[in-house]
Order: sequence, then structure tokens, then C-alpha cells
Amino acid sequence: MDRRGFLKTAAVAATSALAAPRLSLAAESRTLRFIPQANLANLDPIWTTQYVVRNGALLIWDMLYGVDDKLQPQPQMCEGHEASPDFKTWTFKLRPGLKFHDGEPVLAKDVTASILRWMARDATMGGPIKRQMDALEAVDDRSFRFRLNKPYPKMLFALGKSSTPSLFIMPERIAATDPFKQISEYVGSGPMRFNKGEWVPGAKAIFDKFEGYTPRGEKANWLSGGKRINFDRIEWQIVPDVGTASAALQNGEVDWWETPSSDLVPLLKKNPNVAVDIADPLGNIGSFRINHLHPPFNDVRARKAIQIALSQEDYMGAVVGDDESLWKTIPGFFTPDTPLYTEVGGEPLKGKRDYELAKKLLAEAGYKGEPVVLLVATDVGITKSQGDVTADLLKRIGVNVDYQALDWGTVGQRRAKKDPPAQGGWNIFHTWHAGADCVNPAPYIALDASGDTAWFGWPKSDLVQEKIGAWYAAPDLAAEKTVIAELNKAAMDHVVYVPTGFFKQYQAWRKNISGVVKAPFPVFWDVTKA
Repeated sequence: MDRRGFLKTAAVAATSALAAPRLSLAAESRTLRFIPQANLANLDPIWTTQYVVRNGALLIWDMLYGVDDKLQPQPQMCEGHEASPDFKTWTFKLRPGLKFHDGEPVLAKDVTASILRWMARDATMGGPIKRQMDALEAVDDRSFRFRLNKPYPKMLFALGKSSTPSLFIMPERIAATDPFKQISEYVGSGPMRFNKGEWVPGAKAIFDKFEGYTPRGEKANWLSGGKRINFDRIEWQIVPDVGTASAALQNGEVDWWETPSSDLVPLLKKNPNVAVDIADPLGNIGSFRINHLHPPFNDVRARKAIQIALSQEDYMGAVVGDDESLWKTIPGFFTPDTPLYTEVGGEPLKGKRDYELAKKLLAEAGYKGEPVVLLVATDVGITKSQGDVTADLLKRIGVNVDYQALDWGTVGQRRAKKDPPAQGGWNIFHTWHAGADCVNPAPYIALDASGDTAWFGWPKSDLVQEKIGAWYAAPDLAAEKTVIAELNKAAMDHVVYVPTGFFKQYQAWRKNISGVVKAPFPVFWDVTKA
């Protein structure tokens, strides 16, 4: 029996996937049970860039601004702002009545401390602000101000972007934590409190409604507007086995499954009580992440060997399955069907895959059969599928693969290590990037190539940085497109990372759940349960 046949049989056979307590009908309608994409191994959205952590953080912490479904920043915690004509001085005012879960008011000093911690970890937008900042100051309890020595017209997008690390506002005492160490206290001002006492990493995470939260008056739209939660309790059930997750959804033991396996979608669609739809129309870009610090991939020839041997068709077939309407090959780094998408410089990802040339390039780079450490998060379908394809690819081009099967939380910790692979570091890991984060360079953490401040893999390309800077300075869309084409080629030539293809995913929920929307993250506000 093949894998897909086994999954379908297991899903049908499972009858009691989760041990859910029996609740009264009233209590049941006020409790939402959700299966997230991965285990919530930590909950510091500044320390890590894992999407699952960002998604949990969206319930606990609020943001100064938030992007809507047009990727436009809208005021959230802020009442409004004033910007000087030269975009060097930005003054913001918090809306009245904001308070943290411990009852303390949200003050400007909390905001400035949170911004400073975020800037230390956000290479694409926070870092540039910090480098051109003369001062960040609390004007009074509700107002704060940036004074910059260069114009920064994209300030609102920086404060409200959904890409990780997003700027979440924490109490000053928590925000004072070293940006490179995890926080241990989870107090925010968002619509839900984190129930730390019931948190069982690998099993469940519980969020309780914060009665002191006052939503904005506008209708919610992605991260903007009134975040009205209609549940007293949101339970995240960690269910890495897709057969068990499918059975739990079909049996009504859970209400919503963030990332159902594509193999099981046809089965779910046949269930009259289950709804299935595309989760995010902007999709995702698969990522083959390479460590630029250590051999063999500190030599561009070894990175190019991966480029010319990698088959995006193989990766997408493994990740998404047989439905070719859900994926496409992309010889570039930006989201397809968006204004800045380009294939300039993408020739290495096109055409017949050349294993012999790949072997030649590896030899020229000095590779002599040393173990190459491949970190594979086996509890997440996207990373497991990509990792298995990569293990086969590396063997085909003569690489000695050290396949290390881990959970996603451990991969998140290991990928931050710069140690040599033989001393606990790594050579390759897989992830994916939301299409919403890849529409332009501003939120695109994975494309940054600025040495020590670059994303995991730590590429360094002065030309890539130059082109990113030129995009920020571009006066109009035509100029942006010209620069992006040059940037795409520069990033492809340097092999910052290797895209494994563009794909869309499904989400699935019980039909007694209303208000589920399409977005790059689960949107819990305005969802109701009959």
C-alpha cells in the first residue's frame, strides 16, 4: 500500500482521534478547537520567525498598525500619527483605554521598549530604522516619536507588517528581555490571554478571552479593525498525525484544521459536515535554505550545484500532491501574479536538471564526501516532504547526507546556531514563506543578505543589499520593477536560497463554524460556532 492509500485508510479507520471532554451545548459554542500547522514549542514572536508562534502571538499581543487584505497598514493600537514632510520625524498616539492582561495600562514606554527589542531581530525593516534613528522617545504616556536622520516613508508598513518578526507590544519589563533570549512571561494586550498553566508543549495550548480588550470600531480585516473574539476559550490541539487529525475533524472533536494534508482533502470534501477551501490566495514559496558560513556551501559553486540539480516539480508533487492547479514552478523569489513578480536571472531553475554538472561544481568547490547535515522537521508535512526529496537529490549528486529527523520546534532552535555542522550546527533545512511576505523586499526576511543580520543561512551579498536599497528609493512602480528584476538576478546568482516552487494550501473546518476567511494566517476574530 502506498502512502496516500495508507493515509486514507487510517483516516477512515480512526474513530476516536482525541479525548475531548463533553461540554454543555452553551459551553461548546463558546469553545473553539483548532489544529495548528505545528507544535507551539515556544511563544516568543521576536526571538523566532516561525509562523506558528506568530499565529499564537496574534491572539495574545496587539500591534500598533496592522495590514489589511490589500497589504495596506491601518491603525490598530494607535489612534493616529503625524509625519514630517521629509519623513524623518514620525509621531504616534495610542488610542485611549488600552491595558495589558495584568490590568496595567499600555504606556508609551512599553511601546518604545518593544520597538527596540523588535528592531534588534528584524533585519529587513527594524534594522534599517535603527541604523538611521537619532532617537526613539516617549513624549508622554500615550505618545511616542521617532527622530531619523534619513527619510523612511515605509514606517507604517514596518510597524504593521504580518511577516515575522512582527512588532508586538509587550510590557516594558518583558520587552527588556535580551532579544536573543526567549521571554518567559506572556502578558499582552490582545483579545486573548495565554493560559500558561494548561500549556503542554507537543499536546495543547489554551487561550482564554480577555474581557478587558476593547476592539476598534471598524470591521475586522486581516490584522486591522475590530478583533472581536466570540469564544471564551480557544484550544490549540497539537495533532501531528494527519490521519488522526482528519478523523478528529470529521467526528466533530475539533472544529478547524489549519493545514490538512492534500492527500486527505478529497476525503474531507465528501463529508457533508466539513468545509474545505484554499487557505490563502497568495500562497507560499517553498524554501531550500543553505548555510553560507560553512563548507561546502560557503562556496557559491556548491550552492549553484543545488540550483541546477533541484527539480521544483519533484518538490511540489511531494508537498501538494497530484493537483497541479495548486502549484507552479517559479524561477524567481517573488510571489507569482503580483506586480513585482519576475523571472529575470532564473535560468538555473529552468530546463533539464543536470546531475553531472552539479557533481563537477561540488568537486570544484572542494567537496570530498564530508557529511552534510540536513535538518528535517518530520512533524510538519511541508518540511518533511521537502526534506525527503532533498535527501534523495543529494544522494544523486554524490553528497553524503546526514538526515536528522527532528520536530519543528527543535529545528527552530538548531537553525539559529552558527556552529560548524559537526558541532551541532547545520548545512540545510527546509521551510516555506507566505506569499504575502514575498510580494516585495520590505517584509522578505529570507531574501535579506547582509551578513550577520541576515536570516538563517547568513548569506552576504553587497549587490543584493544594494538592490534592496534601490527598491526602497524607487520613485514609482516602473522603477521598482526594473530594480526587482536586477535584485532577482543578483539573489539568484549569489544563491541566497533556492525556491522549491509556489504552492497553495487548503484549510478545513466544520460547517457549524462561520466566519473563516482566506489569509496568510488563521484569523480568529469574527468566527462563530453554532
